[in-house]
Amino acid sequence: MNNTSPTSLLDEALQRHLAGMDPDAALALRETLCAVARACVRISDVASLGVLADAHGLAGASHVHGEEQKRLDLIADDLMAASLEGCRHVAAWASEEHEQPHVSHAHGAQGSHLVVFDPLDGSSNIEANISIGTIFSVLPHRYRGMAPGAADFMQPGHQQIAAGYVLYGPATLMVLTCRRGVLVFGLDRRGDAPQWVLTYDNVRIAEHTREFAINASNQRFWEKPIQRYVAECVAGDSGPRMKDFNMRWVASMVAEVHRIMTRGGVFLYPRDTREPRKPGRLRLMVEAAPMALLVEQAGGRATNGTSELLDLVPDTLHQRVPVILGSKDEIDRIVSYHADPSENVSWQLFKTRSLFVQPQA
Repeated sequence: MNNTSPTSLLDEALQRHLAGMDPDAALALRETLCAVARACVRISDVASLGVLADAHGLAGASHVHGEEQKRLDLIADDLMAASLEGCRHVAAWASEEHEQPHVSHAHGAQGSHLVVFDPLDGSSNIEANISIGTIFSVLPHRYRGMAPGAADFMQPGHQQIAAGYVLYGPATLMVLTCRRGVLVFGLDRRGDAPQWVLTYDNVRIAEHTREFAINASNQRFWEKPIQRYVAECVAGDSGPRMKDFNMRWVASMVAEVHRIMTRGGVFLYPRDTREPRKPGRLRLMVEAAPMALLVEQAGGRATNGTSELLDLVPDTLHQRVPVILGSKDEIDRIVSYHADPSENVSWQLFKTRSLFVQPQA
């Protein structure tokens, strides 16, 4: 039997990619990322079997956010936790599925990294067999010699050492940044043992785009800058943008961001007025910050409309924020609309051409 590690080629690629970095720090980062990658191979295996692995359906419990957990959510969470527990460089980790971080029994004081992750993004798509994924982030453990607590995770996104996601779709792909550009690895299952193979080493997001992704069912709750932007896109070549746009929505952030990585575009989950006390829907630490680092490393931009996502300092482990990210030119435009709120949406566009109703002949 071939006992090759599924991360041996990944480790070799990272060794080349991190050349010039402090050797001890590079080794620690490689081993931490390989621990994440090993867990994602297992998650991919279970996800691909679906109901055959008894991974579909509700788990019968809710997580800290009050959302019902799927069986695959908990399976993915357990697989990631087990892999991180075995990594000597991980002091603690925090998951979307748990209120508090978990400190490593063996390495809590001396581990150099904190890992934050969403074990399974896009859970609502599991039974529909639509792309889902895992999002992860690596932060420094700043006070080595002491076991970290929740406060140690409260770091702005620009302090991330690495971030990435694994997409479980027709192919299983890992998109990763170590702050030196964006790499893409494909999971190759053709041999006796699966291997992460480097497929792209300098991903760049197109600056210009004609595609945006937003949940249009929330239109009535959007703030005026978003109303304006979407109305102008929907107006197409007869509107002020003088070009047609396509709209997409998958309800899986991993899938939305990966589409942007491959062909450009904009993803919007903006602040709205539906629940005024909640400024956003996506979690800063496990979703927004890792994706923001990836997007910016690929030449895009990520904001909440008024501030750069990577500058936000979390108040709590599960803080939520608005998220607007993607092709730089479009994000610059949206930010300018937020900076000039007197330029309201042209409601006339929606009177004659809404998102769903075509003009009467």
